[in-house]
Amino acid sequence: MAHDLEQRDGRVTFALRGKPAWHGLTNHTFAEDEHVTTKSMLDESLLSNWNVRLEDITIPETYTWENPNLLVVRDNPFDPAEKNVLATVGARYKVLQNESLFDFGDNLLDGGGYWESAGSVRNGRTVFGSLRLPQADIIIDQQGIADKTEMYLLVTTSHDGSSAVQALITPVRVVCSNTLNMALRGNTQSFKIRHTQTIGGRLDQAREALGITFAYADSFQKEATAMFESEITKAQFDSLVSTLYPMPEKDSAPVAFTKHANKIDLIQDIYASDNQDGIRGTAWGAYNALTERIDWFRGIRNNDSEASLMSASGMDATTTNEKRIILKAVKELVMS
Repeated sequence: MAHDLEQRDGRVTFALRGKPAWHGLTNHTFAEDEHVTTKSMLDESLLSNWNVRLEDITIPETYTWENPNLLVVRDNPFDPAEKNVLATVGARYKVLQNESLFDFGDNLLDGGGYWESAGSVRNGRTVFGSLRLPQADIIIDQQGIADKTEMYLLVTTSHDGSSAVQALITPVRVVCSNTLNMALRGNTQSFKIRHTQTIGGRLDQAREALGITFAYADSFQKEATAMFESEITKAQFDSLVSTLYPMPEKDSAPVAFTKHANKIDLIQDIYASDNQDGIRGTAWGAYNALTERIDWFRGIRNNDSEASLMSASGMDATTTNEKRIILKAVKELVMS
C-alpha cells in the first residue's frame, strides 16, 4: 500500500480537486472549476465532526499508579459510534478540532486561494489541507519555454502532540509534479501557528502566510531563473550525480551495488525524459531531475506506506533536508 490514508469499506479520508492523485484513492473528487467551500472540503474528506477531546486514563482498582496523563480520543469518521484513542498526552495539552485548522484557510480564500485537497494519515493522528495560490505562481523564461511552478500552502497539525499547527509553502513544477522545497536565503518556507483551541488571531496569521508566500515566490523565481540560465554539460551532470550518490564501499554487500546502480539509472532516465524538455542541460533541469526521483519514484517503488505522501507534501523533514543538499550541490556546480 503506497499511501497511509485512512480507509474502510470503500471510503477514504481524502478529497481533492481535479484529476485523481497518484494513489488513485479519494472519497470525493471536485471538478477543476468547482467552487469548494471549507465545509465541503472538510465533509468530503471525512474530517468533519471528529470531536477530538481529552479523557482520563482509567486504571484498574487493583493497580497503584499515579498518572497525570490524558487520552486524546476522537469519534471515528467512518462510524461515529466507534471511538479511537489517538495518543497519550500531558495535562497541559490542548486539543484542536479539524474545523479550527481549516478556519485558518478560510482567511486565505478571499485572497484568491482555493482548496485543492484534504485528508488524514497515520490513523487520524495527522490531518492536512492544501490550498492552491495561483497569484503566487512563477514562470521561468515566460517568452520561451514558459516553465511553470505552481504555489500551494499546506496547513497541517497532529492530534498526538508530535507536531504543532504548521503552514508550509509547497512549490510544484507542473510538468513533472515534483515538489521542490528550495531553501532560499532570507526567506522561510514554513512557519508554525499557535496550537490553541481556537488558533487565535487567524486573520493576522493568514495575512502573514500570504506575505511569506509571496516573498518566498519572488526569491524562488530569482533562484530558479539563475539556475535555468546556468548551462551544464552531460559530464557535469554525471559528476554531480556521482558526488551526491557515491559508489558503495568495496566490501559492501552485492545488493548495495545493485541498489546504487538502479538509483543512478533511474536518475539518468528522468534526466533524459520528456519532463526535461527545454530545461535539460541547465542547473534547473539537474535540480528537477534529482528531486523528481525523490518525490515520485523512491517511496512508491518501495511501497513505503507514508514516505511518498509526506515527501510530496513537504511534511517529511528528512526528504526536505536531502533536497537542500541537492540544491547546495547544484549551486556549487554552477559556481565552480
